[in-house]
Amino acid sequence: MLASPIFHHLHLNSVDPDRAIDFYTRQFPSTAKASWGGFAALKSPNNVLVLFTKVDQPPPTEPQSAIWHFGWHVTDARACLETFKSRPEVELLPLYTTDEGGSVLISSDTWPSVGGVLGLTQAQIAEAKAKGVQPAGGGGFAYMRGPDNALVEYAGNHPAERFNHVHLYQEDPIAAFEWYQRHLNAPMRPGYTPTPVTGPDGKAARGPDRTWPALNREGMFRSPRAGIEFGDVSMMWYANQTDAPLCSSRGQLQDHIALGVEDLNAWVQKLASEDVKFLEPIHPLGNTRAFMIEGPSREAIELIEIN
Repeated sequence: MLASPIFHHLHLNSVDPDRAIDFYTRQFPSTAKASWGGFAALKSPNNVLVLFTKVDQPPPTEPQSAIWHFGWHVTDARACLETFKSRPEVELLPLYTTDEGGSVLISSDTWPSVGGVLGLTQAQIAEAKAKGVQPAGGGGFAYMRGPDNALVEYAGNHPAERFNHVHLYQEDPIAAFEWYQRHLNAPMRPGYTPTPVTGPDGKAARGPDRTWPALNREGMFRSPRAGIEFGDVSMMWYANQTDAPLCSSRGQLQDHIALGVEDLNAWVQKLASEDVKFLEPIHPLGNTRAFMIEGPSREAIELIEIN
């Protein structure tokens, strides 16, 4: 079996890469401006990159692709929130606490989640209210609006600040987990054992209950879910939140995810033999080579040869 890839970079399209990088280095001071393969880059201290391609028009974020948002670990999410409140360039996004209204700016300011799921159903919220459950305070997860309409999460409290995840949607979260394990030898993210939901037809289905806190007032479906890891970067996902199919990520704000591998030719042979869809053949990329495939919900995945 080929060694599991590492997470190399997330590739964004931007009307002003330099401005975007300046924004991220200000909000996340452990990051630095860099370049890689001819692209302007943001470098995280764990050697993960965010690369930028300059585009003439604002890159679309709709319709929804499989790539939902990306995020950082921070050492003190609540302290970061207070700092961001004082910065006019930062748009903080509310997390709605029920479908009736009400919101917070950090998840730890509402009812604590239960069972490892980052949200409560209507029934669980009613139970928490009846029992007088209070917010836990301290660290939690929160969101801001980044350059080019990017959705950016920061979460803590963690030992060090770093780029730590890409969150996705999948048409079939359990089948996607199996796809990543089979084709990309992806380790499961600890604590993210796939949680299938079976519909009346016996097939995998989206769970029936919406949960809060959520970025949209009507709540979000958090079941089923699954997660994998490439190096120290997690990729987790929930089910597609709507009945509209997820679109290709190419050309969108979040254009593709890139993974580093040691033997590119061997990976080409493996994936071709497994009938994985290729979007781009092997081609030069900076001082190395790469090719691109399509994931289970049309997310573009680049494999880069690393030494």
